[in-house]
Amino acid sequence: MKKIVEQGLLYDFYGELLTEHQKEIYEAAVYNDMSLTEIAEENGISKQGVHDLIKRCTNTLQGYEDRLHMIRRFEAIKCTAEELGRLSDSLIDNDELRIEIRNISDRILEELT
Repeated sequence: MKKIVEQGLLYDFYGELLTEHQKEIYEAAVYNDMSLTEIAEENGISKQGVHDLIKRCTNTLQGYEDRLHMIRRFEAIKCTAEELGRLSDSLIDNDELRIEIRNISDRILEELT
């Protein structure tokens, strides 16, 4: 399950850098949960060809992440915004400040999703 989530995140961030054919095959495998045989039959290629293409796409997407670290940064910003929101909840003395901090945290989290 973790592998599928990781593949989904990689595709969400870097999928537009793949060719249309690569995107079609990768989406069928990762998002539509189609078998290699189903994808192969639908696209007129061999099962081994589908496997190799998915593996190459995953390696390509992971390579982008290894160089650019966008997912890592996204997750760090999300954690920081959530922490900011939790800290605002602990501000009892200053309702105005607490509300403003919570609003900022919520806006950050909204932008990330």
